[in-house]
Order: sequence, then C-alpha cells, then structure tokens
Amino acid sequence: MAETRTLPGLLLNNAAAIPTLPAIREKTFGIWETYNWREYHDQVRDFALGLAESGFQRGDKLAVIGDNRPRLYWAQLAAQALGGIPVPVYQDAIAKELVFVLNHAEVAVIVAEDQEQVDKILSIKDELPALRLVVYDDPRGMAQYDLPWLKSFEETQEKGRDLHGREPSRFEREIAAGKSSDVALLCYTSGTTGNPKGAMLTHENAIATAEVFAKAEDVRQGDDWLAYLPMAWVGDSIYSLVLSLLIGAPCNCPESPETVQRDLRELGPTGIIAPPRIWENMLSMLQVKAADAPPLKRWVFERFRRVAGTVDEARAAGKPVSFWLRIGHALGEFLVYGPVRDQLGLRRARWAYTGGAPLGPDTLRFFRSIGVNLKQIYGSTEVSGLVALQPDAEANPDTVGPPCPGVEVRISEQGEVQVKSPGIFAGYYKAQEATQEVLGSDGWFRTGDAGLLDDRGHLIIIDRAKDVGQLENGTPFAPQFIENKLKFSPFIREAVAFGHQRSYVAAMIAIDFDTVGNWAERRGLPYTNYMDLSQKPDVRALVRQEIEKCNSGLPRKTQVRRFLLLAKDFDADDSEITRTRKLRRKYIAEKYGPVIDAFYSGSHEVEIETPVTFEDGRQTVLRNQVTIQDIGQDIGEEARAHG
Repeated sequence: MAETRTLPGLLLNNAAAIPTLPAIREKTFGIWETYNWREYHDQVRDFALGLAESGFQRGDKLAVIGDNRPRLYWAQLAAQALGGIPVPVYQDAIAKELVFVLNHAEVAVIVAEDQEQVDKILSIKDELPALRLVVYDDPRGMAQYDLPWLKSFEETQEKGRDLHGREPSRFEREIAAGKSSDVALLCYTSGTTGNPKGAMLTHENAIATAEVFAKAEDVRQGDDWLAYLPMAWVGDSIYSLVLSLLIGAPCNCPESPETVQRDLRELGPTGIIAPPRIWENMLSMLQVKAADAPPLKRWVFERFRRVAGTVDEARAAGKPVSFWLRIGHALGEFLVYGPVRDQLGLRRARWAYTGGAPLGPDTLRFFRSIGVNLKQIYGSTEVSGLVALQPDAEANPDTVGPPCPGVEVRISEQGEVQVKSPGIFAGYYKAQEATQEVLGSDGWFRTGDAGLLDDRGHLIIIDRAKDVGQLENGTPFAPQFIENKLKFSPFIREAVAFGHQRSYVAAMIAIDFDTVGNWAERRGLPYTNYMDLSQKPDVRALVRQEIEKCNSGLPRKTQVRRFLLLAKDFDADDSEITRTRKLRRKYIAEKYGPVIDAFYSGSHEVEIETPVTFEDGRQTVLRNQVTIQDIGQDIGEEARAHG
C-alpha cells in the first residue's frame, strides 16, 4: 500500500476512489480534451516505467521545459514515482541561462515540449555531462532528428507498457518505496542577487501547504482552474499539480500562451491566481474598450462603475448601503458587472488571488466592486509558496492578510519577516552555508522581507530588507514601496527608484508599450517602435502626470524628484530582471551607472549604451540619448549642488 503522503500516493488514491472524474484537460486545435483520474494514472505509470527501462533511478533529476502541458505534469509525477526529483525550468529562458540550473541540479533526463525547446537543449548538450536522455512531447518538426539519446514521449511510454506487461506491480512497488520526507521538487529561486538556488521541497512540504490553502479557502472537488503560469514557479507546482491531486479537482492547460484570455473565458474557472500585472492589464483593457465605446455605452460603464465603487467602499467601512444604491447596484449587475466578469472569464470565480508584488488599490477595488472576490496572497519558494492570504471580507490593498492556519509569523528586531510552517523547505541543494543563513536551528525561516503585523494581525510587506536604506538626511527609503506605487499606473510597466544616501529620489521608468500605444493612437500621435514612443515629449508629459499622482500619496521627502523614460523595457534575457520580473538591483545599478550619475549631477540628458540579447543568444548594443525630467522647482540646481 502506497504512503498517501507522497504525490504519487495521492494519484493512486484518486485513481481508485474517483477514477471517472475529470483530472486534467488540454485544449488542442480548439477542442478541450479531458483525462479522468484512471487515464491520468495510466499515463503517469507508462511514462514512469518507460523511464525505468531507460535507466532512470532513485535520486535522479528530471527537468521539464515548455508551456503548461499534461505530459509535462505527468513526467514530474513519473519521476517522483521512481524516487526521482523533478526540476521545472522557465520555458522562455535562453540557452545560456539553462546551463547553470541543469548542471547544478545534475539533470539526467529532460522532457521538452516541442522542437523549439529541443533545439535549445541541443545547443548546450555538450555542456551538460549528466544528461542522458531528452524526451519531446510535440512531434511536429522532429521527423529529421536522428539521435540515440532523443526519444518521443510515445516511444518512452511504449517501453513502459512493455515493462508493465512483464511486471504488473512494479509501478505500485516503486511508489510504496517513497517517503513523505523525500524531496519532491527542486525549485530554483529567481536569483535576484546572483545565480539561482535550488530549494528542496519534500512531499510533506507540498501536501501540507496545499492542505493549509484548502483549509483557508473554499476549495471543492468540482473546481476548475487554468494552469497557465510558468511551471518553474512554485505557485504553479502547488496549485496546478499538488492541490489538484489533494482535492481531486481538475486543472486545465490552455492551447498556447497567446490564447490564455480566450481559453479563460471559455473555461470560466472557479478559482484563479495571477500576478498583479495580469489584473492591471485586464483593467487597462477594459478602460481602453470603454474609451473607444459609443458615448451611451461609455456613460453607462462609468456611471455603474462609480455606483459599484461607492457600494464597495461602504461595505468595506461597515456602513449601511442605501436603498437606491442597492437598486443601482442590482441594475449594474445586469447591465455591466456580470457581462464584464463574463468577458474576462470570471463569472464562475468564487476566489481570485494576486501575489508576487503589491496590487494597486484602484485595481483591487475595481475588481472587488464588480463582484470578483480578488484578494492578496504572500509566500515564497522556500515556504512552498504560502504564508498569508486575505479572508473574503478582509481584502485590503495595504496588507497580504493574516498568516494561514498552521503558519507562524514573527518580526525580528531588525524588522525582518520570519516564518515557521509545515511548508518550510529542506534546504538549498548543494548549498549548506546558504541554507544556514536563512534557516535557523529553531526552524524559523528568514524571508529577507521587511514587514510588520498590524493591530488585526495582518502582515504588511514593506520591501526586501537588504534594499531598505535612507536618504542623505536620514529619511527611511524603501525603493520597492515607491516602485510599486509608480507601477500602479497603467502606463508604467516597470520602475527603478534610487535614493540611498542621496539628497532626493530619482527613478528610471519603462512604459507599458500596449497601454501607452493605445493612448497615443487615440490622440493621433504616430510612432514606430518602443524607443520612438517612449522618447516622445507627449509621453514624457503623460508619465510625469502619473508620477505626480504617485507623489501625492508619498511623504514629501521620498517623492520622486527626477525621472527618465528608458528606450527599452527591462528584459530577463538582458539579466535586468528575473523570469518572475523581479529587479536585479545590483546589476541594474552597474549597467545604468551613467544614468545614476546624471540624476544627481544636474544633467538633463544622458547617453545610454544598452546591450540587448535576442532569443537566439545574439547580442547588439542600443545607443540613445535620453532626456531627464525634473518634477518640482529648482531640482536641477539642487542636483548640481550635490553633484
């Protein structure tokens, strides 16, 4: 009998207890294909035994790379069934990025989605001495590849079926040998300050975290959610793989990244987790559509949007809602709120979460006001993705909610958030010293985040503790806090704030190309590309207005006083941000050193030389002259005085 406290053990239980219920769906050529739990089990069994026939052994590592596909989830479970460890990697990582992770993890088998990913692996194969086998999912374009170590998913499963015929109990015996303390996932951190670290999460970590979420949230066996976030992100592993196995609810794989919005609307999931940028993009899209609508439709949308906002504010404050407001809100549900939720694919959603960064208060309030139960969640890779989440009636843009049941949080004397929970990882792979730096002998994990607990016990995250500094006059300076305020604007995609040991705050801004592009088109402002659009005086004036709005909500001493618009967005391929869009601050400070000098020397122009990396690894250098804009009076003189 398999131990149920392993993920393959949960699969065995589901195949026996609910064999005909849907387990996973995949959209292919416009049609949703459903696999029940018995079929799910058989697919995993055949691939696992095929791996065993190919020499895969207990302790071996198997990497998956590609978009969310059932076979990539099955491959991870197959590796776990044999006592191996899956290593999901980012599908958009360029080849040279993959070398470090695949070598550090000593990956023996890679399961790649398609020809593009196989070609990526082929280009670095000579640098991966541990790699023995590459398996591809999609056979399109692979007919001419004749390599002894390259096999199709079907070939591997066929070998597994042959082994199953000879040893019918082999699969169950392999699963029974597993323990809840075994490492179930090797999830690499984003690597904001250097090479990523491999966090070892055990079966117990993963299952206990999913149980904590299920206790804190209304999760049901008949739920549906869309598996579209990167498979290398710990959140996808916990919610698309582990929670599905624990609850017995199906996850759904979209046809492609380009069809996610359409597939979301077709599916109408009962729960969804998305980073702030996706919620902000949804709101921006609605605003653009409303602006382009005929006058009557635009008036109706804005009118009932204000009604919804007023009702939501009253409810949040615990005040009664007047009779006429209730009538107006009911009419708005029929005319606006319901159709908007349906358009976004959120009509059935009972719960929706945002995490990874703060969400703008206007965005949070908008979605909640139209009936989307949007809340904030907080976690990290090392704690299996979950520490705190907001209850339904306590959604607040300023906090991430109280710690979940079974999770303890304390704030150190230095203001660092520390966590103890059943999801705390087993340590960093091959990095004992780094593990000891963050995981004390008392079991408390040091998150590296600066924060506090408010009077209600809700957790407030301020910034990364190492990034919190002070201005020249001693005023506390938290760059991420200011950056997030700036990014609440739909026109600003990314921002980097400077000010530590300086006389004032300055910021580099990357515009949101789509939103600003729509704004420019509505005003008849022509442009050719990102660089051309970002450097137009009208766009600079637009962003200045957005920064002034942000400044109105900041203490005077930490308001942004100078800014410039970058001629390109920050890019993970250029090492400026991680694959999860976290800033690599040290690298940015070095790369844009001339910009920082110009900010604080009083210059009004600066030449930037920016290396740009293409998807195939080729590089070029982008040179451009950028204007620095002052906000407020006499900033230039102040800068020259301190230069």
